[in-house]
Amino acid sequence: MGRNTRKRRTPLATRAMAATAALALGGGGLIWANFYASAHEEDSPSNRTRSGAAQIATINCPDVGQKLTKVPRKARRGVARELALLDQQVTAAYKRLADTRRAQAGDASYVSNAILGPLRSKRTATLDRIRITINRAGGQAPRNLGGFARCEGVPAEQPQVDDGGQDQNNDGQDQNNDGQDQGDGGQDQGGNGGQAGNGPVADDFVDIEDVQPGGGPQGVNGNGLPANGDTGSTGTFTTECGTNENENRNSDNVIVAPGVSNGAQHQHDYVGNQANNAFASDEDLANGDTTCRNQGDRSSYFWPVIRLQNGQNDIDAGRPGGGQDGNVGQIVEPAQVDLRFVGNRTSDVVAMPKALRIITGDAKSFVNGLNNANTNWSCTGFEDRVVTDKYPICPEGSSVVRTSFFQSCWDGQNTDSANHRTHVDFVEADGSCSNGFRAIPQLQVRLVYDIPAPQIQNGQVQNAYAIDSFPDQLHKPITDHNDFINFFDEDLMNEMVECINSGQDCQ
Repeated sequence: MGRNTRKRRTPLATRAMAATAALALGGGGLIWANFYASAHEEDSPSNRTRSGAAQIATINCPDVGQKLTKVPRKARRGVARELALLDQQVTAAYKRLADTRRAQAGDASYVSNAILGPLRSKRTATLDRIRITINRAGGQAPRNLGGFARCEGVPAEQPQVDDGGQDQNNDGQDQNNDGQDQGDGGQDQGGNGGQAGNGPVADDFVDIEDVQPGGGPQGVNGNGLPANGDTGSTGTFTTECGTNENENRNSDNVIVAPGVSNGAQHQHDYVGNQANNAFASDEDLANGDTTCRNQGDRSSYFWPVIRLQNGQNDIDAGRPGGGQDGNVGQIVEPAQVDLRFVGNRTSDVVAMPKALRIITGDAKSFVNGLNNANTNWSCTGFEDRVVTDKYPICPEGSSVVRTSFFQSCWDGQNTDSANHRTHVDFVEADGSCSNGFRAIPQLQVRLVYDIPAPQIQNGQVQNAYAIDSFPDQLHKPITDHNDFINFFDEDLMNEMVECINSGQDCQ
């Protein structure tokens, strides 16, 4: 069953305030974090400095894995190990960034010389090994691969206001202070927030009743619209696989980091296939046990866990993927998991190939930007109101909802691709597939959580919750993602296709 960390069982946000991430798509997709990054500083608030050197919130490095679209199949596992090493290097640099606030305050060049410089050297060596691995396998590594070694500090904007009440970016609005001094005086944000000091913060949350109705989940990039409609293939197929009552969790990701323990650096909930871990082969998954009611569905469905920031720790508090990677708090099991496949608005769908891998969303979108982000957060009873870069605060009697729409166009040949993206695609605006891709059933995952409502007081959040993330992603809701590996048996997959194409609702 893999390394189970629990062996027992039983574009709607309208304003950037202090502590929010303002998503900037220019300049390589940097995200400028509007908060103080002093979470691990031992000094009292009165001793904190506004030195620019001390106000680096996190680290932005080029996501090399997304840039490698052509890797020979026999080189992919070796390249994946090196890509996971790049992630580990960023994590180590982020931890050093968080632990050296006092040194940064006293030396304006500390971050560059002591953190980013050594990180660049390590990345250069790793990228060189990636180049060699690709070329030895008969491929051709990108000529500019070495250029991806350089990383940048993502600065926390400073509360500098001119005498006209405008911010220093001259955009006509003070986004740093919001009427309060967030630095040495006023309400201090407590660094990057969260029990581990790396999020979430107060401005990561919004009252769902303050969100305007918008017609339901659509996804950040507009590609999350339900695929089926009044024409084409209008049926649905639902599979019931439980809510992870087995508490089957690990911090691996067999899709992006096969053979690498703790390749995700955050915990996943698994339903369906119970054999999923970093070392599982397709044969292992094909023969794995399943929690699905229909035993013909041995597919693997997995996503980052949600934790309560309630002062308690879970069983993984001192382990990789848990506390060692800045993921702390009490893990919450979903109260409801809905797994539904739908059709295409313009055509019939074809069967998914066995072992097809699909990732929707981007675990690194806080620094990568929005190209692959695909998040939908809402509350029961309010699902026509959706937020993408905020966690919703739900009223009494309402539960948190996460919805993920998967890509539903397939290239007709590959079960995976080098960057785990290019073999599948979202539909076009009219619902059709482009570039010769073929329509496949679209997986829609709806997760419901019974979570105490967070409370925001004086710029601080109490009873916060957040998804697990890479440490440098600061638990931002925009980093939500979902993973699927198809292991329906042939008969059940054909039954699904027939059901959807004939307009039936089946399970």
